[in-house]
Amino acid sequence: MTRFWKPGTENPRLLDDEEGGVIFYNTSSSSSSGYGYVSMDKQRQRLPVYKYRTAILYLVEKHATTIIVGETGSGKTTQIPQYLKEAGWAEGGRVIACTQPRRLAVQTVASRVAEEMSVKLGEEVGYTIRFEDITNNDITRIKFLTDGVLLREMMDDPLLSKYSVIMVDEAHERSLSTDILLGLLKKIQRRRPELRLIIASATIEAKSMASFFNPRKRQGQDDEQIEPNKEPAIISVEGRGFNVQIYYVEEPVPDYLRAVVSTVLSIDDLEPMGDILVFLTGQDDIDAAIQMLTEDSQSNRKKGLIVLPLYSGLPRADQDLVFSPTPRGRRKVVISTNIAETSLTLEGVVYVVDCGFTKQRIYNPMTDIENLVVTSISKASARQRAGRAGRTRPGKCYRLYTEEYFINEMSAYGIPEMQRSNLVPCVIQLKALGVDNILGFDWPSSPSPEALIRALEVLYSLGVLDDDAKLTSPAGFQDPMISKMILASNDFGCSEEAITIAAVLSIQSIWFSSKGVQKEMDEAKLRFAVSEGDHVTFLNVYKGFIESGKSSNWCHKNFLNYQAMRKVHEIRLQLRRIVQRLGITLKSCEGDMKVVRKAVTAGFFANACRLEAFSHNGLYKTIRSSQEVYIHPSSVLFRVNPKWIVFHSIVSTDRQYMRNVISIDPSWLTEAAPHFYQHKQLDPIPH
Repeated sequence: MTRFWKPGTENPRLLDDEEGGVIFYNTSSSSSSGYGYVSMDKQRQRLPVYKYRTAILYLVEKHATTIIVGETGSGKTTQIPQYLKEAGWAEGGRVIACTQPRRLAVQTVASRVAEEMSVKLGEEVGYTIRFEDITNNDITRIKFLTDGVLLREMMDDPLLSKYSVIMVDEAHERSLSTDILLGLLKKIQRRRPELRLIIASATIEAKSMASFFNPRKRQGQDDEQIEPNKEPAIISVEGRGFNVQIYYVEEPVPDYLRAVVSTVLSIDDLEPMGDILVFLTGQDDIDAAIQMLTEDSQSNRKKGLIVLPLYSGLPRADQDLVFSPTPRGRRKVVISTNIAETSLTLEGVVYVVDCGFTKQRIYNPMTDIENLVVTSISKASARQRAGRAGRTRPGKCYRLYTEEYFINEMSAYGIPEMQRSNLVPCVIQLKALGVDNILGFDWPSSPSPEALIRALEVLYSLGVLDDDAKLTSPAGFQDPMISKMILASNDFGCSEEAITIAAVLSIQSIWFSSKGVQKEMDEAKLRFAVSEGDHVTFLNVYKGFIESGKSSNWCHKNFLNYQAMRKVHEIRLQLRRIVQRLGITLKSCEGDMKVVRKAVTAGFFANACRLEAFSHNGLYKTIRSSQEVYIHPSSVLFRVNPKWIVFHSIVSTDRQYMRNVISIDPSWLTEAAPHFYQHKQLDPIPH
């Protein structure tokens, strides 16, 4: 039966459905769809997960833990929280939580579910990510949040008592926060047998996850069978089932960036209409590919391509562009990091181009250096990427690696972040939650003992842990180095400056990156630059931003990212409140930058470096491990090369580059950390 839009009601939105027809649905968020707009219900019923609805609800009722293996496109992320609410799991003031590893996924999924339920986002359906809480404690019943935010909620409520069901989605990504969360949820279950857990993923080793949550592997515990059944249930939900043809290159490609561009142009020349999703490693690659495609499109007078980037640091308005419908007669090309591998659904995508690489943080506890390394993806990731092409009709995936490489060289699954990360934040989190026996904690994948020991050593040297390895308060509730810097700023009388620096360090970059305007960008940076280094430069930038009245035009003129500067301002306000709660006096040093640099040194003394004697190419060595490092070209101290510096982080490309660098006096190191540095290590550089 054909349904018609009723005149006088809000204009409906048009959506192409799977069969190629057009369906109407109401965009009014407050409407309870009283006029027969059943198309949204029909859309929900078309999703593959719908036919498993009863089975899923039965397993959740009967089992403490349910593991759902659902292919991309099955609808598990948006539908299961709604099924749980419909079945009564949110009655009596209880809340259903659904976690995601990524902030963008949290925002888009929450918006979609609110739309499907015809409710206003932030009321019955809400979300919480770092520095953004769109929920209402009195009425929010389905809450989407990142794994990290749920961990922070445990600080106030260790048993997460308001939640009836917690769904950990995209568990196969095995982020640091996901693994800590899984270990803690297992502990909570023993205290709260009524809590239900759902572990959902597209490609997960279901048996190993089930054995992790199966209490019988713990000797002599939980043998008596009480309701609910403590043995995890596993259910597999099939995906949408459109066929995706896979194409491999015949020979390894020497330059995956050029191969990506030529593949996209070939698809545009030879294939029927349909959007293209390209997977690249990071923002630099994405910017370069967009420039190459844009130049080629202009030279060939192709007006059909709409080329859009997608990565986590992109402003929200730019991220939203990738979800907008493609105009008729045009083709959208979304060039993304692995953020589009899971959770996000880009409906018009028919073709996927997979470069075969991703960027990962790899931590070496021996050198204490965390590198951002371009590395090969796993077979599980390759399948995920290909699956993005088969959502609404049969698709094609072009893999820029050989079939032999896929079969013989690629690992089946990626290495969990827990086994390749600096564990300092993880140890703090567990200690703050009362988990004292870190080495005995039940991990889904155990981290290396070296990384744990190094984390404990750093935290002890920062004064975050005492002689009994207990958390000292209040240092343990922030990034430990930034936390130490803020605490030290109280003694040096520069807490106002310290929280500004801390806010800027929380953001990936405040500078607007754009190709072809490097000279103008460098000149803009020089307007704020000072010889002391990046941290003091940040103070000048923030002061200018405030004096401009937080003007977007001022940011544009000075090549600053307006959204990033607004976020810095928000974070600073939050830090201000935290600092006041801790009893720290907010005080400005009134331009005495020496005390600011001393406060930074007190926090980041473990990241101290010395310029190598007779070095003409800016070679530094870290004091702790004699690692060779260089100042990053984005730093105001690039080419200045002071003798002694401390840095905030290291990024690895062809070299190890230090980001956010400040010049120091070596005597400040022994003042800040006499237990960590001895004078004999700090011999002056010969002239």
